[in-house]
Amino acid sequence: MIKLHAFGPAFGLPDPSPYITKTEVQMRMAGLAYEKVKGDLEKTPKHKLPIIEDDGQIVADSTFIRAHIERTRGIDLDKGLSLRERAEAWAIERMLEDHLCWAVVHERWMDDANFQKGPSLFFQAAPEHLRDAIIKDVRARVAVNMQAHGIGRHNGAERLDLASRSLTALAVLLGDKPFLMGDRPTGVDAFAFAILAGALVPIFDTPLRQAVEAHGAFVPYVQRMAARFYPEHAWWWNRAAVAA
Repeated sequence: MIKLHAFGPAFGLPDPSPYITKTEVQMRMAGLAYEKVKGDLEKTPKHKLPIIEDDGQIVADSTFIRAHIERTRGIDLDKGLSLRERAEAWAIERMLEDHLCWAVVHERWMDDANFQKGPSLFFQAAPEHLRDAIIKDVRARVAVNMQAHGIGRHNGAERLDLASRSLTALAVLLGDKPFLMGDRPTGVDAFAFAILAGALVPIFDTPLRQAVEAHGAFVPYVQRMAARFYPEHAWWWNRAAVAA
């Protein structure tokens, strides 16, 4: 059985990493049995999650994981799409992964208030006398990555403008369809769902969350994907009903 190495539930999400959620949704799309285990960044080939273990082989990075499961299981998550539609799906995924996702991560990690409500919880297991120093070091490294990517070189208004352009493009491409490429979900929906759900987390009060909510199709889209692929998860919009 495949082992999916992940962080585990946080912020009301099945996993705080949209890349892990992307992989998990794609494995569920494919109908694959898997075991989800706690990952250790220090023991991964690229010091990133997700990774999978499959019959003794370790595969790192969500894009290569998808390629692996499609190749080894004879699965095509884009079955039925034309060459042009496959190209469009790839372009959408790259826009979301290489741009919009960075904006979401910046708001979680670089905004002090959001950091305290969210990522700071990852460090609770660290020794108390070392915790502040560890947090300072990790946030500094995240900031360096943001600068290297480029998103960290913009001010808040500029970041929101760029993210809003991506959201508008995504809204146009989704249109009135139930899923990005038509009547059924394909590979690209896994990450679109993951990043939109991450941006909508209510504990993070951000202009980006408001921008996502302003597009009326996104919340129903996320709920549609959640009902299909994570029916067991208590999402924030239905927790009251679950508790009752």
